[in-house]
Amino acid sequence: MLQDYTRVHSGRSNLLIHLVAVPLFVTTTIGLVLSLFNGNLLLAGKFALGPAIAMVLQGVGHRLETNPPEPFTGPANVLMRIFTEQFRTFPLFVLSGGWLRAWQATAGDPENQE
Repeated sequence: MLQDYTRVHSGRSNLLIHLVAVPLFVTTTIGLVLSLFNGNLLLAGKFALGPAIAMVLQGVGHRLETNPPEPFTGPANVLMRIFTEQFRTFPLFVLSGGWLRAWQATAGDPENQE
């Protein structure tokens, strides 16, 4: 799974965007859930902006890639893939060293400097 992930996350701009956007998505999604659990709708509304902003940023990053991700196949696929990427795949990509290897692989490639 991480091999295919690296294929669609190899441009420097996209790598940097994900390094910011994924933690934004994760922290604000957790904040949203906790706010709803505590009944604080105003705070939940504010936290709801975070995942939306993170998705827009990541969409921009993916449009910069040579190899775009596979298209979504339906609403359930959208939710599954987004939450899996944010909470599992990208953190594993970073912790396994995949992010750093992808970054270093583009160091001498002027086409991948975006």
